[in-house]
Amino acid sequence: MAFTGLTNDTGIMICGHGSRNQNAAREFATLSEGLKARHPDVAIEYGYLEFCDPVINEGLDRLKARGIKRVLAVPGMLFAAGHAKNDIPSVLNTYQAQNPGMTVEYGRELGVDLKMLRAASDRIEEALAGAASGVDRHETLLMVVGRGSSDPDANSNVCKITRMLWEGMGFGWAETCYSGVTFPLVEPGLEHAAKLGYKRIIVFPYFLFTGVLVKRIYSFTDEVAARHPGIEFVKAGYLSNHDLVLDTFEERLQEIIDGKAVMNCQMCKYREQVLGFEDEIGLPQASHHHHVEGIGGGLENCPCNGDCDASCRDEEFCRKHGLPWTPLHSHDHDDAGHGHHTHGHDHSHDHDHSHGHDHGHHHHGDHDHGHGSDGGHHHHPYPQADHPLGPRSMTRK
Repeated sequence: MAFTGLTNDTGIMICGHGSRNQNAAREFATLSEGLKARHPDVAIEYGYLEFCDPVINEGLDRLKARGIKRVLAVPGMLFAAGHAKNDIPSVLNTYQAQNPGMTVEYGRELGVDLKMLRAASDRIEEALAGAASGVDRHETLLMVVGRGSSDPDANSNVCKITRMLWEGMGFGWAETCYSGVTFPLVEPGLEHAAKLGYKRIIVFPYFLFTGVLVKRIYSFTDEVAARHPGIEFVKAGYLSNHDLVLDTFEERLQEIIDGKAVMNCQMCKYREQVLGFEDEIGLPQASHHHHVEGIGGGLENCPCNGDCDASCRDEEFCRKHGLPWTPLHSHDHDDAGHGHHTHGHDHSHDHDHSHGHDHGHHHHGDHDHGHGSDGGHHHHPYPQADHPLGPRSMTRK
């Protein structure tokens, strides 16, 4: 699609999460290149919150150097949780405060969208076409794996995706599990699914890109499959840069231009009393990713050939292989493309992010990120952290 109402001094900023897996970073860059190919006359840049270069500020600097006065910024994320609602806006707020000559307008996440559902169904159909057996669809269980978040609204959206794929594609049954942060996690979710009596289970990571977490999902699938040899397990591909994904990004950008970029805050735990999360209403906005901005540098030289999860990055290993050693913090948010853990915010902006309703974020240049001298950071405690189906059982991998 061609953007309507786009002026020559307007640029586009694609804001990603970042990953310690260089293949994931390359795929995110490919997304930006896909948009550039569609719109060669538009200034388009991208950047990451953490673990990868360029960081978001670097992308904005490139747009500024090209004379851009108005920036349309969109989160390269499937659902709106902590990163899309809080971390990215905080970075953009800070940048605009330091660069008053630029206006940054923020769009909404990809979300539950019919184009995204068609892209997802294509990936599942591709997996079915390559399956070894001819098991009937009614004898097949679809397992949709979401990123997982401490935001229950984002988690519920994965369940909606599951239901629409289930009903639309006619599988015998469908379940939802998550790669981290919430429950049920992948392994217990698949073990439960294996007890339901279906001849085949399709595992579909509802992720934009590869990375550490997709590798873990496939690894857990192999483990559970080995324990249930009578069931055919099929691993579907993630969304990647499907044409319909690019179409959805274009739609989100046009929404900003048209002033219709409305983020759905009806069940946002920062605005309403969401069951179990009542004490997070109105928490202050702050991004907690400054200490991990761009620290993934050097992983491209890893013997893992870019498909690295940083688990090999201990000092002895790096010295043995002549690699730069960068100690990495232990995070459960190391994959590209998904908001998942929470940083509180009050859903308001000092400048227009074009959410279409009163957010009135107040960002303060001097605020406490809760960082100690060790560079660590703290998040609001997840109320179901002790659930027997997750999230702590994931920490062993």
